[in-house]
Amino acid sequence: MQTLILADNQRRAPCSPTLTRGRHFDRAIIALCVRWYITDKLSYRDSVELMAGRGVEVSHTTILRWVCHHVPEFEKRWNRYARPVGASWRVDGTYIRVRGRRTYLYRAVDRQGLTVDLLPSVHRDTAAAKRFFHRAIERHGTPETITLDGYPATHAAVAELKQIGVLRPQAKVGTSKYLNNLIEQDHRRVKQRIYPTLGFKGFRNAAVTISGIEFVQQIKKGRFDIPKSVDAREARTPQLWEAVLAV
Repeated sequence: MQTLILADNQRRAPCSPTLTRGRHFDRAIIALCVRWYITDKLSYRDSVELMAGRGVEVSHTTILRWVCHHVPEFEKRWNRYARPVGASWRVDGTYIRVRGRRTYLYRAVDRQGLTVDLLPSVHRDTAAAKRFFHRAIERHGTPETITLDGYPATHAAVAELKQIGVLRPQAKVGTSKYLNNLIEQDHRRVKQRIYPTLGFKGFRNAAVTISGIEFVQQIKKGRFDIPKSVDAREARTPQLWEAVLAV
């Protein structure tokens, strides 16, 4: 039988029953493990040790499956309280390791530093850049200004998207090292959290995990409006998650 030792403010189940229906473990354990993993600099084995200290025996592969399964739903529920991103995008990329190989991660933020979207890709080419922009535009609409790095394939992708009408012809596109410092500095938030993982086993795992890390950073940046049911002056992180996931 599972024995869960939690602080008083974590004892009530932090998510609705339907969110974890059919799972072997209590939903409070699942939500806590997922939140710990995407919030703190932990490996899956670190999470196993933390849960063992609370009387819960769980394997690292189980926590991995929880993260892959529940992060998209957690994001969906948090996004109900998200403010829209701006129309001025800074687009850049960084490198991550997937299956032991160095692969590319497209990212974009607005002028306030809020994450627009991300996309891991095997290749850094025009096709990959177009996929990234299609995905971002479907979610957030077309930007008015796009600031790129100097990589030619990304500029070619934007030019093609303008020609076919995905991007507006009047959208301003340029390169500015000064303006792109914002996203280059923001890469560190993701890279510092990814480092303990020592790379990913697959692209789906990478995409879901990084997406979860990104939306936790958005919580810290204040992108989400606190639910009316929570007093913002007294709210603590577990209470916020409980209020959001219970909806």
